[in-house]
Amino acid sequence: MKQYFKSKGFITVLASVISILVGLLIGFILLIVFNPAYALGGLGSIITKGLSSSDKFAKVLYQAAPLIMTGLSVGFAFKTGLFNIGATGQYTVGAFCALVAGVQFRLPWWVCLIAAMIGGAVWGFIPGICKALFNVNEVITSIMFNWLGLFMVNLLLNNMPMMLANYWGASNKDRTAALASANPSAIIPKLGLDKLFDSNYMNISIFIAVLIAVLIFIILEKMTFGYELKACGFNKDASIYAGINAKRNIVLSMVISGALAGIGGGIYYLSGTAQYTIVKSLLSMGFNGIPVALLGASSPIGIIFAALFISYIQVGGEALQPEYAKEIIDIIIAVIIYLSAFSLLVKNILGKFIKTDTGNVNAEGPAKEPPKPEPEKATEEKGGNEQ
Repeated sequence: MKQYFKSKGFITVLASVISILVGLLIGFILLIVFNPAYALGGLGSIITKGLSSSDKFAKVLYQAAPLIMTGLSVGFAFKTGLFNIGATGQYTVGAFCALVAGVQFRLPWWVCLIAAMIGGAVWGFIPGICKALFNVNEVITSIMFNWLGLFMVNLLLNNMPMMLANYWGASNKDRTAALASANPSAIIPKLGLDKLFDSNYMNISIFIAVLIAVLIFIILEKMTFGYELKACGFNKDASIYAGINAKRNIVLSMVISGALAGIGGGIYYLSGTAQYTIVKSLLSMGFNGIPVALLGASSPIGIIFAALFISYIQVGGEALQPEYAKEIIDIIIAVIIYLSAFSLLVKNILGKFIKTDTGNVNAEGPAKEPPKPEPEKATEEKGGNEQ
């Protein structure tokens, strides 16, 4: 039992729990500042609203699916020694490719998801090749490609009339067409889950995301390819010395990372309930993948639970209106989310504390000096007899 409390897994989970509690505490303080009379009820809504009805829980799962994918995107790059801050750009390009395949070309949903994956992979390939061949920091290139992706998508959509809602008879020309009217076959199947949960949000996307997370776990932990990727992340020079093609692995890592974020964009906008809006601000879903990855310690399985938590508090935060303005709710949720991302720092602190505490104190009493070796008389005598 004592060894369990000193294990890496326990420290990781404890760090995440502490970070979540600190985030909730800061959020509660903000609730008191903005509206003291409803602060306790507001905190209760954040904590319980996601489970208050089947419709709310369905929305938690609906929002968690793309969060799992963007979290996997960031976490996969972390595991291989890269910081993919371009997940939001890859997510945006993936969403665009999925919608073009669904609306413009009338393709079925699974082909649209493949298109989203390819779009995200291409948008991850360019920062990857720049890192591998020219040693350009992937943070710089991926940030640039976030904005390039956003404005490219907006420009293309503005020049593709068939992609916009007003082409299909709607009044809004700044949104993409509703899939229900443009191409129902592009909507991710619900398989009766919408009736089971009594919610239009529910479809099989959460199962797709979990399945992909398990697949990434197998690749990273059980396959030679995953071992090579992680080896490059731990020590690039040692990997090259061992015969691993580091440049190839850097590119593949960013391509896979981009593909995961692209699938996240496809999953969200192929749900049939979301429409892409042409705006000049980056989508938050990609950036939220960063705290999801940190909270989940970059573990594919941990990312599943981290994404569910982030989605859960977002749904709970929406229930705070009208007592709190929408902007205040966004601030509170953002504080909780990004303080949760401090789990990596808390993990390091806990690791040092627990190591020091258990290393200096022996449960069975003071440490004893190791016994001194006895003179090897037998060996000498044996040698003498042989002579």
